[in-house]
Amino acid sequence: MTTVPKNQHHVVIVGAGFGGLEAAFGLAGAPVKITLIDRRNHHLFQPLLYQVATASLATSEIAWPIRYLLRDRPDVTTLFANVNGVDAAGKRVLLDDGEALPYDTLILATGARHAYFGHDEWEPFAPGLKTLEDATTLRRRILVAFERAERETDPARRAALLTFVIIGAGPTGVELAGTIADLARDTLPKDFRNIDTSKARVVLIEAGPRVLAGFPDDLSAYAQTSLEGLGVEVMLGKPVTECSIDGVVYGDTRLDAKTIIWAAGVRASRAAEWLGAPADRAYRVQVKPDLTVPGHPDIFAVGDTATIADASGNPVPGIAPAAKQQGRYVAALIKARLGGGTLPPFRYKHAGSLAQIGKRKAVIDFGWMKLRGNLAWWIWGIAHIYFLIGLRHRLSVAMSWLWIHARNQRAARLITQGSSKVTG
Repeated sequence: MTTVPKNQHHVVIVGAGFGGLEAAFGLAGAPVKITLIDRRNHHLFQPLLYQVATASLATSEIAWPIRYLLRDRPDVTTLFANVNGVDAAGKRVLLDDGEALPYDTLILATGARHAYFGHDEWEPFAPGLKTLEDATTLRRRILVAFERAERETDPARRAALLTFVIIGAGPTGVELAGTIADLARDTLPKDFRNIDTSKARVVLIEAGPRVLAGFPDDLSAYAQTSLEGLGVEVMLGKPVTECSIDGVVYGDTRLDAKTIIWAAGVRASRAAEWLGAPADRAYRVQVKPDLTVPGHPDIFAVGDTATIADASGNPVPGIAPAAKQQGRYVAALIKARLGGGTLPPFRYKHAGSLAQIGKRKAVIDFGWMKLRGNLAWWIWGIAHIYFLIGLRHRLSVAMSWLWIHARNQRAARLITQGSSKVTG
């Protein structure tokens, strides 16, 4: 069993995403010993994960080793391990290798995975995008589809290989659709001899009535028009009823496609199950106003693990800024408690919603101001570069984007993991 000094308050943080890492940063200088547990050894900047999947950025440009980020924090111990339960009565975190880690305060920042709405059997055919492994898998499938189409002589099979389906028209789906269209029309045409990559079909399917449902109607309409201008086929109001190795069925339409990407929903980790806590339909813990789990004042849940209403009564969105705000709040509240005080309830401050549409357009909703087009794209890029960690990463990403913008070239077009198959 892992131990810590008995006379020191022990904070265990499960998950080194935005919320967990922000909590660790916020506890700097507090009279605590921190253990940060993650089943991966890196912190991931998820908002740009789709750019790895579409060969715009390399994995090393959006991920950092956790130990490197906390190398100057002797109060933090990082464990590379997988948590599979919580013994709340015994105040222990249970690891999958049989070990147990005691805690005084527990912060659950365990993130989320894809939700297939009762059709988990679709996942092999329509992978989602939450991890670096997901991104490199999708990149491989996208690039291999073009490679196999170059060799295919049967027109029907070639058409299926050159058809890319994205299910779900939220920000991730819209960004993937626009970037794949750019890849096919601007980057790849000169690289192939037997196919015209610019004729590839990119189909964005959404069960709801519009794309970017979380944005105002006018920005949603602009996004759809911009996508269609890139050649993306937008299908609205038609839920997908089947995914297979051969393609999808939506509404009454069957579409043959060898590359399908799932961007339609997420499901939280098993944290609510571990604690027997109330949860919403996405299995997120319904936390109290101070982000504690009901019945467990020593356990916090943040980020995609938790759900809480904002000042207007709407759920706080599952985005990076929200997770970071929650992580900072929890750290401040722990500090206040250790000093015998407390804090007012958590209040989310929405800084704005952003989504890229291809390599030269974006939409931004600041609430008090809405932007679209090329100016929005530059602000989108500056905002994302600002939140990257380290000067080297900021410069690297900025140079990659400028190269793509100026020359239509993506340097990360590498097929890895040794497979020449589209699926598997």
